[in-house]
Amino acid sequence: MNDPSDYIEAAQQIIVALGLPRAQQNERSALCLLALLNLTPSKAWADAASPLVGITPIMDWAREHYGKDYAPNTRETVRRQTMHPFCAAGLALYNPDDSTRPVNSPKAVYQIEPAALALLRTFGTKRWHRSLASYLSERETLIARYAKERKQNRIPVEIAPGQQITLSPGEHSELIRTIIENFAPRFAPGSVLVYAGDTGDKWGYFDATLLARLGVAVDSHGKMPDVVLHYTAKNWLLLVESVTSHGPVDGKRHAELAKLFAGSTAGLVYVTAFPNRAIMGRYLGAIAWETEVWVADAPSHLIHFNGVRFLGPYSAEST
Repeated sequence: MNDPSDYIEAAQQIIVALGLPRAQQNERSALCLLALLNLTPSKAWADAASPLVGITPIMDWAREHYGKDYAPNTRETVRRQTMHPFCAAGLALYNPDDSTRPVNSPKAVYQIEPAALALLRTFGTKRWHRSLASYLSERETLIARYAKERKQNRIPVEIAPGQQITLSPGEHSELIRTIIENFAPRFAPGSVLVYAGDTGDKWGYFDATLLARLGVAVDSHGKMPDVVLHYTAKNWLLLVESVTSHGPVDGKRHAELAKLFAGSTAGLVYVTAFPNRAIMGRYLGAIAWETEVWVADAPSHLIHFNGVRFLGPYSAEST
């Protein structure tokens, strides 16, 4: 068995040679690269492999083979500060076994990119420098190709005639698309999309200027509902939660949204959207009163949870 620290140092040298930023030139990223190659201290670089591996398995692998014990809350750091840049650089592939897998899926996996694998198998040999130069000359082409493939798998959403945005693949985004394309025309005709969340890191939609004109200033998307629509004919803001795995507008969420949109000059309407009635049934006991429920598989119907009016805002005094 070889000295584990030699492998970590070599992996860091490779990361530097590949031109990744300083933020990735560290032990954490070196261990992630070694895990992508399943390169334990007993193997030669020529034996590097290309397993499919998720974030938690990467951390477990580092503990087992290199004695590095990462705390569970380090998972997001590994994902965002190492694996995302690896993918952006074309060094690793994200969900190559299923490109339509949602970005927040617990089954998400990474794999070393084939050309990178071929390159790294030459590390420490006479072919390394020539292989590195050849790889670097073609890397931008690889990055562009994989970026195009990722874009092709995104979900198109028509937000207005001739206007389209795209969202990350997955059932959550599919339901958001259905809310915008089916719910809005039926129950808020002529409404304007203000916000559409995305499970990815970007590509969502947010008209902060319009929201500010309605008296709401939001610094972070963290507490936003999945979809916000301005029903201009009635001057209502429809705050819609898309429920595929997380909860509906319950009492706690209702209070959070009421606080976030407290300055709104438009009336607030709270809506929970479900893909089907089976999923709705799981949450019936949690849905807040004076809110609406819409089910995508019965798009022409709306369920109102008590109150004196159907699909309309309530003042703070009346709730």
